[in-house]
Amino acid sequence: MAIAMDSLDFDAIARRERAKHKGGWAILLAAALVSLIWLAPFYYLLVSVFKSSAEYGGGSPLALPRGFSPIIDNAMRVWTDAQLGWGLTNSATYGLIGASVAVFIAAMAAFGLTRLDFSGRTFWFMLIFSGTVFPFQMYLIPLFFTYQKVGILNTRFGMILFYTAICVPFPVLVLRNFMGQLNREMDEAARMDGASDWRVFFSIVLPNCKGPMLALFLLQFTWIWNDLLFSTVLGNTPQIRSVMNALQVFQGAYASAGPNIALTGTLMASLPTLLLFFFLRRHFMAGLSVSA
Repeated sequence: MAIAMDSLDFDAIARRERAKHKGGWAILLAAALVSLIWLAPFYYLLVSVFKSSAEYGGGSPLALPRGFSPIIDNAMRVWTDAQLGWGLTNSATYGLIGASVAVFIAAMAAFGLTRLDFSGRTFWFMLIFSGTVFPFQMYLIPLFFTYQKVGILNTRFGMILFYTAICVPFPVLVLRNFMGQLNREMDEAARMDGASDWRVFFSIVLPNCKGPMLALFLLQFTWIWNDLLFSTVLGNTPQIRSVMNALQVFQGAYASAGPNIALTGTLMASLPTLLLFFFLRRHFMAGLSVSA
């Protein structure tokens, strides 16, 4: 009887193992299928930028290119016709200044909300954080008419001002949570030695926030770089356009150029953010880990 029971247990265990094995293969096949679907647009992009317009239009869009030289001609056409130099310079200016100033202002606000004792701290935090609650599209019409009345429409100052303001609330939320976990005994010891609030902020709190501030800078820079809606409404002259706006104008004005030309411009516009993430990836991951 005991031998029969042991045999039944062995058979049940074997069936469970076979079921797990089949389930593992099913999960692996599903993951491979999802990966292929996710990689398909990248394959289409890579094979398209190495084709001339004649080669792209005369064959299958997914066929491998016959050479590598057409990408130079495609890039030169985008650079000239789309005035991509202005777009890259403007987006880099808006992203670097807007993201860095916004994160620094957010750090000062988070310092005040967590390290200084004053009444109404919750109210001020909710007021700042409300900037992330409402959809950004609702700001378009008031911003357009206000910029037009003040005289900063289609100016770099107006674009930097907007991007700086719109990128403050979310970093305040993250840095407030992070600074709230820092030991306040360091602040008290520094103040006992005669340090002012500014000295505590710059010498003690700010160095400990380097990781999350760099991660936030990268996130905000990427958002500014990829923005199309506000750059189209607030800065639509050739010298003020962002790189995404320049590509949109190019695609509309030179629709006969072919998708391969537009995709080459898209690849060129994506490279700066990829390079920035590559150089800051270690700080970015460290910032995410300490923020979590």
